[in-house]
Amino acid sequence: MLQGRPHSARRHDACNRMTEIVTRFAPSPTGFLHIGGARTALFNWLYARGRGGKMLLRIEDTDRERSTKAAIDAILDGLNWLGITWDGDAIYQFPRAARHREVVEQMLAAGAAYRCYATPDELTEMREKARAEGRKRLYDGRWRDRDPSKAPPGAKPAIRLRAPLEGETVIEDHVQGRVVFQNENLDDFVLLRSDGNPTYMLAVVVDDHDMGVTHIIRGDDHLANAPRQKQIYDAMGWTVPQMAHIPLIHGPDGAKLSKRHGALGVEAYRAMGYLPQTMRNYLARLGWSHGDQEIFSTEELIAAFDLPQIGRSPARLDLARLDSLNGHYIRQYTDTALLTEIDRVLPHIAGGTELAAKLTPELRARLCAAMPGLKERAKTLVELVEGSHYLWADRPLQLDEKANGILTADARGLMRELVNDLAALGTWDAAATEQAVRAFAERKETKLANVAQPLRAALTGRTTSPPIFDVLAVLGREESLARLRDRL
Repeated sequence: MLQGRPHSARRHDACNRMTEIVTRFAPSPTGFLHIGGARTALFNWLYARGRGGKMLLRIEDTDRERSTKAAIDAILDGLNWLGITWDGDAIYQFPRAARHREVVEQMLAAGAAYRCYATPDELTEMREKARAEGRKRLYDGRWRDRDPSKAPPGAKPAIRLRAPLEGETVIEDHVQGRVVFQNENLDDFVLLRSDGNPTYMLAVVVDDHDMGVTHIIRGDDHLANAPRQKQIYDAMGWTVPQMAHIPLIHGPDGAKLSKRHGALGVEAYRAMGYLPQTMRNYLARLGWSHGDQEIFSTEELIAAFDLPQIGRSPARLDLARLDSLNGHYIRQYTDTALLTEIDRVLPHIAGGTELAAKLTPELRARLCAAMPGLKERAKTLVELVEGSHYLWADRPLQLDEKANGILTADARGLMRELVNDLAALGTWDAAATEQAVRAFAERKETKLANVAQPLRAALTGRTTSPPIFDVLAVLGREESLARLRDRL
């Protein structure tokens, strides 16, 4: 049952000032860094950084079959690209299994846990019977108070929590409000499997306690785990961290985010040409509000972010909004900074290796000179690279279909005459070439577009580009005239 939010912002902030804030991001390394996981990491990072606290990173690698080094590397790489830093070294869960078993032994000694010798067939029978009777508690507690000497010879027990049978377990959640769970519906769940391996439920609690985590900020798909984990804290006499369960990200259609909605991993968004600053801003605003403000610097996000402003409804991915925001940041970047971002993204985008192989100092200078015109039209770095193609394309340029259609026999005739006018220029810059082309069009008694469009097609191989006189200036006299002569 959900009720109102448990704390006012004032009480919330006062509590934070009493102790150092410690958050954590705890991904399972079974694949890429999911976009939802990236937002969870960002929220943890913003919350801790805004309060002078720490954000820790824990790799939950207990699933040995699915956990891979490649997945771990992908997670670390994704966080680094986003600019989300963590304090200290990453902590790995699997090597801590002995510590997890140690805690279970303490719980057994205190009577907070017990050995269960139920067989797989018995457990299946219990679950089926409970479901048939409409009961949520699936385990019937048959070994809760039974003498272990009654166990079958050689049987290896699982260790279960001796959970409270009556009353309520309450989670005071900073996003979901007061969430009440009836204990009669919660099982004596397994802490340690019969093979001696700790369960996820146990490992998470022990690790969070040992790491000094004060605030658990995670997806609301973990809300059902919260009462069981609280019961472990209570059984050990440990302080329960404050919790905030954030709604998941949905697709534009309101359905749970899936492959059919497009990119799911952070690395895909990098390959699509989005800037890390854009992703930080965009992800922060997915489900978190701060008045009508949409665009935030990272410093503003750190100063403004707080948990009570996170909504309870799932946020919807909006790629049009993401494109618009990315275009804004591209235009805000300096030309040299944007060139640095292009350097970083080239290994990850289509056609990037071709450009990387050609990036001589001369081409870098040309790209930098062309950047003001290029970035006005681009919404992503991929579009920026595609728009710059005319700068580094091999001669003779391959014309696309539209450009080829513009270069008719009449248009080529105009270009033959125009080459002579351009070759005679004493000064070669945007102003000088514009004056020459306009004068040529007037002399030929034709519209400027009838000259400029074939000129653009011949120089860039396409029908869209930055302003054509900027193109002439950036390419320079020798390259521009050579490309025109290639077409004639």
